This record gives sequence, C-alpha cells and structure tokens, in this order.
Amino acid sequence: MELPPDDRALSPRTGCIRAHWESAADALLAAVEPYATEDFALYHLPGDRTSWSGRLSDGLEGYARTLLLAAFRRDETALERYAAGLAAGTAGVWPRIEDRGQPLVEAASIALALRLTREQVWDRLDDAVRQRTAHWLADALTAEPWPCNWELFPVTVGGFLAEIGHETEASRAAVERGLERIEKWYLGDGWYTDGDGRKFDYYNGWAMHLYPVLHAWLGQDERLLERYGARLSRHLADYARLFGADGAPMLQGRSLTYRFATTAPLWLGALTGHTPLAPGETRRLASGALRYFLQRGAVDERGLLTLGWHGPNEALLQGYSGPASPYWASKGFLGLLLPPDHEVWTATEEPGPAERADAVTPVGPPNWLLQSTRSDGVVRLHNHGSEDVRYDPYYTRLAYSTVTEPSASYDNSVIVGGDASRTGIVPLGAGEGWAASRHTVGDGVRVTSVVLAHGASEVRAHLVTGAAPGTPVRVTGWAAGDGVRAELLPVLGLTGSLTGVTGDGGGTLFVALARLTGEPDPVPLEEAVRVRGAGAAQFSVRFSRGPELRVRMDGFGVDVVPQTPQA
Repeated sequence: MELPPDDRALSPRTGCIRAHWESAADALLAAVEPYATEDFALYHLPGDRTSWSGRLSDGLEGYARTLLLAAFRRDETALERYAAGLAAGTAGVWPRIEDRGQPLVEAASIALALRLTREQVWDRLDDAVRQRTAHWLADALTAEPWPCNWELFPVTVGGFLAEIGHETEASRAAVERGLERIEKWYLGDGWYTDGDGRKFDYYNGWAMHLYPVLHAWLGQDERLLERYGARLSRHLADYARLFGADGAPMLQGRSLTYRFATTAPLWLGALTGHTPLAPGETRRLASGALRYFLQRGAVDERGLLTLGWHGPNEALLQGYSGPASPYWASKGFLGLLLPPDHEVWTATEEPGPAERADAVTPVGPPNWLLQSTRSDGVVRLHNHGSEDVRYDPYYTRLAYSTVTEPSASYDNSVIVGGDASRTGIVPLGAGEGWAASRHTVGDGVRVTSVVLAHGASEVRAHLVTGAAPGTPVRVTGWAAGDGVRAELLPVLGLTGSLTGVTGDGGGTLFVALARLTGEPDPVPLEEAVRVRGAGAAQFSVRFSRGPELRVRMDGFGVDVVPQTPQA
C-alpha cells in the first residue's frame, strides 16, 4: 500500500498524519471494489474460506463492513456505489435478519453508516428504497442477539430508525432493552465482560464502549453520554497501556483479525471529548497500530486485508471468520470524523505509556497485571482473571505480550500430569507489582498462582493442591518472539528442566524466574531478582533496585506483603 511521505516534524514517532489515514482508507476501498456483485449489493472477497454463516451472509458482511469505512471517509463516489447496493440488497438479495444470525451484526454497521452519512446517502434515496431499507433493518429490533456484545446491534439499529421516525416506539424499546442488558456485565473502572463469565478482550473497546458512546453522541443525549463517556475515559487510562512502542496492540483475545479496529476507542475518546489522553498521544497510539500492521503483511498484493494478524494466520480465526471479516478494521478509521483542524490531527505526537517509563500496573476488573519496559517498548499482560467459555490459548494462558504469540507447545502454562488446561479461573487480587489467581486442571487439581514483576523481571509461583503424590508438574514461560529473548529459571521445587513432582502434603510449591526482554545485554536474571524459601508455601522476593516482598500462599488465596528494608 502506497502512503504519502512521512511527516517527522508533526509525527516524530510514526511519521503518520491525517493524509496517511485518508490514503489507507482510499486504498482499502479501491481494493474491494472489483469484488462487488454487478448490483453492488454483495462483496464476495476471494479466498477458500467460508464462515459458518455461508457465502450469502459473507457477501453481506463484505458490503456492510466496507460501507462503514466509506462512511468514515465520507467518500462521495464510494457512497454512491453503496447506495446502489442498498437499493438492490433490500430488494430481495440480502438474507433476512433473524435470531442470532450474522445479518444482525451487519445491520448495525449499515445503520451506523447511514446515520453518519444521512445527508449524503439517506436523504438522497428514493422513498421506495428508504422504505425497503427501514423494513429490512426493523427485523433487528426484535431479533434475539447472542447474550454478549451482540446486544448492542439492535441498539445501533434502533437509534437510526428512531432518528428517521420509523417504528419509533419499537426502536426506542430496542435501545433501552440492549443498554439495560449490558449493565450486568459492567464491572467498574471502565471494564465490561463480553457476556456472562470473565471474557475480557478488545470487545471492550470496539463494541461495549463504541456503540453506546456513539449512540449517545449522535443522539445528543447528554445524560447517556455522561454515563458512557465517563466509562470510556476510565477505560482508556488502562487501554493505552496495551500498545507496545512498535505500535503493536496486545496479542490477546478473539477476533484479532480485526487488527487496527483496536484503535477505535482511542479515536472515540477524542471525538466525544471523553479521554484522559493528550491529542498527540491519541494519534501516536492509533497511527502506530496502523503502521505496525501495514508494514507486516496485513494487506496482500491485491490490497485486501488478510485473515490473520500480520499476514494470513488460521490459528487465531473463529468459525464466524469469513473473507470479509477483517474489515471490521474499518472502525479504526473513526478518527476521520474529526475535522482536519482538530487538535488530534494538528498536535505533535507524544509518546505512549510504554515509551515513557517502566511500569507495572494492576488492572482491577479483569485481574490483570500490565508490565512494560521503556528500553525495548515491550508490553506484557499477566492474565489472572480472564477466560473464554472454552479453552482458548488466546484467553487462558498465564501471560501475553505485544511481541509474542501463543504457541502450540503451551507457553506460559502450568502442566500437571501432562494436562495443560486452565479452567475455572478465580481472581485472587492484583496489587502493586503482583497479581494472583486460582484455576483447576483436570479433575480436582487446583493451582494457585501469583506473579510478581519489576522492570522486565518476573517471579512466578504455583501452589499445586489435590494432585496425587508424585504427579509430574512442568512450568513453561514465554514463547519465542522476533527481537526478544525469553528466559525461565527454576528456583523452588523445580529442576533445571523446569519440572518437578508433587509431594505428600497439602500442596507443593513451584517457583521460577521469568523474563521477556529486547535488551541486547541485560543483567543476568538471577542477579536481577532473588528468591528465598521461607516455609512450605512461603517465600521472599527481592528485586534489584526494586521492592522486597514476602509471599504466603495456600489453596484459597495469596498474601503479598511489602518488606521494609533494614537500616
């Protein structure tokens, strides 16, 4: 993809200004045009893969998600094509919106795009097309969503239909119902779970915050905007820490093929005035992510977004991932709604959190510990509270980073009796420099874990209870990554191969030192942190130029107590 020359005066870190975003949007829109059907109602992007919703739904997905990009770009020529596609699609081409069906998702993108471009598109349509479109969208008001972020798709459709005066009462009811349903998933400090359970991932930003805040902002509903805007602002204080200095978002969760959709909440905060981030920091984080993906194969030789993270990657796809699924990345162009003279576009770039200073930050609701180092710009996420309804390597490992990907060999795991599963995760707290949790392995075995971090160094401790004496235990650390070194050293209960066996008592403690670093010549890990056993399930930790801590563990909890250095 050809972009304008870098502007290192305004954007010393990424070189990207508004013109780069405009060029990227134009190139993506131009690349999909050849794959539209003759009537422009469907976009059948190339590839062998079909989602579980089928080819027709995938074609609708191609239309809806790229329409959203055209709406953010305000591309008059492209919008004319999509208006023609709207006329054809609602004349019997598109599948109906039904309970828990993929067209419900795409209806939200279509409704949002039409609301954003009402003067350019909706108001210019023939009345018959408007009536057909409203009728097709109206099924979203009563279709039952999956109990997760899907609850917000009827909200988005209802907001548009209420604005144009179509089925106003039903539209408002759908909005109220959806907003009410997501309240039970809001756990405070700007964090939602994606439905029941403890599913924390990017759906917080590109769905749970995006749709309610945009609905309130577009409807000029100050009461709703105050509520959801405050939540967004609080979320962004944590969210900004998920981006590495190289622009990479944290590689964790599902639907990762949406890539720079991760930037949507950053732009949303600036658009609505609900953000703790400086304008130059917002653009730096967003542009860093855009450039990160464009430089690493996200777009193929045809100019199309591939199904993957960098290039194609089947490992991180879900059954609903079709050829056009990556175009939810369109949400990352939300910033183009800001006028060219907005301070987000005119301010000089400022460094993101990972570039400013070393930090170890607890994040309460998901029970995460975010660890970043300024020297290499790497961000690590220690996961002690998030899991999917099934075992998923992108949810259930002990740690993730901006420079590594979960491996097939069960990195960042505790393997008990050959079983690497981690289910029923119970958060046990996160505090200054630490996070802890308990999970189950197999039948009746419990593992209580704590991580303590300072700089790039980590201490990982696991207390295994409920296993038969002599059960083999193995701990693993970071997977390999480009330009970084992964280390794992045994300390207590482990041999040089990072293996051990359970004892006869109530629990057996296994402790290791870990590090993921891009520094070319770091201080030896065993010098950077020292651990000393202090009992069957107790130990002390002393970080070089850092804190000294005493840790006590049992099968139910973890106590981490700072120690006052002796005079």
